[in-house]
Amino acid sequence: MTAVAILGTGTYVPQSIVSNDEVGAAAGVDDSWITRKTAIRERRWAAADQATSDLATAAARAALTSAGITAARLSLIVVATSTPDRPQPPAAAYVQHNLGAVEAAAFDVNAVCSGSLYALAAAEAMVARKGGHALVIGADVYSRILDPADRRTVILFGDAAGAWVVGPASGGPVIRDVSLHTFGEQSSLIQVPAGGSRLPVGPESLQAGLHYFAMDGREVRRFVEEYLPHLVKQFLHEVGVAPDDISHFIPHQANGVLLDDLMPRLALPRATVHRTLTHYGNTGAASVPVTLDAAARQGALHRGDLVLMAGFGGGMSAGLALVEW
Repeated sequence: MTAVAILGTGTYVPQSIVSNDEVGAAAGVDDSWITRKTAIRERRWAAADQATSDLATAAARAALTSAGITAARLSLIVVATSTPDRPQPPAAAYVQHNLGAVEAAAFDVNAVCSGSLYALAAAEAMVARKGGHALVIGADVYSRILDPADRRTVILFGDAAGAWVVGPASGGPVIRDVSLHTFGEQSSLIQVPAGGSRLPVGPESLQAGLHYFAMDGREVRRFVEEYLPHLVKQFLHEVGVAPDDISHFIPHQANGVLLDDLMPRLALPRATVHRTLTHYGNTGAASVPVTLDAAARQGALHRGDLVLMAGFGGGMSAGLALVEW
């Protein structure tokens, strides 16, 4: 089995900046309330003519440039998203066409905000077995499925895409291990009730607002605080790494106040916590790759550093990855 590394990273965020006052107006909250509850100050929302695959394509091109390879060398494209352009075909098919990556198989993964790490696990396994290069993309356009009057959700989310090129390791940041977890008994905590085979979109579901993203924020917070510390501890034990050895922590950018409260429970005393939520908000499956890319571009990651990435979201799901930079 070939060791696999992250060879390049990339990000795309839309041009439109949406302030707290703007997004909070219909929800009856203002900038100070949103900042106090979330630590988010602004977010980006896609233009009317932009779909998830457009954001994903732009991030992919940035990652390919970072890796120094062309799309023609890709053998696989995996897009993590819960807001695809259409129910079918997969957004990854559009990305493959946009890039001209004619030799690449392409498919989507939906594990909501954990999706990028699920996609990374799939790509890492295929590259380890067969070689070649894979493109892993997390991309979401949540602005299209938010209820403008729901202050529990509309204030949190932004649109973005983040991408990684992965391939055989040759001195780059090596993926040491990936761990995935699903807790289906709690699947009702985060959902879009209508739009699938259980409840198609129709006049009644539209009238009831069931096509909007819905979240039980209190129970989601309880889930994260209860489950994630145990999963992190278990994961580090399994890979033989002490918590003190983690240099950087790249978490899903769910909510800044939640992350502040969570860190003492995770017991990673030497880890620098990286954030992009202040200016981008919660970008769903994009948040972990976007934040890793930001840390890399800032020169914060150094050879030999151990980087722990953690995603958590609907399903309920969680994903962890350890990378040696």
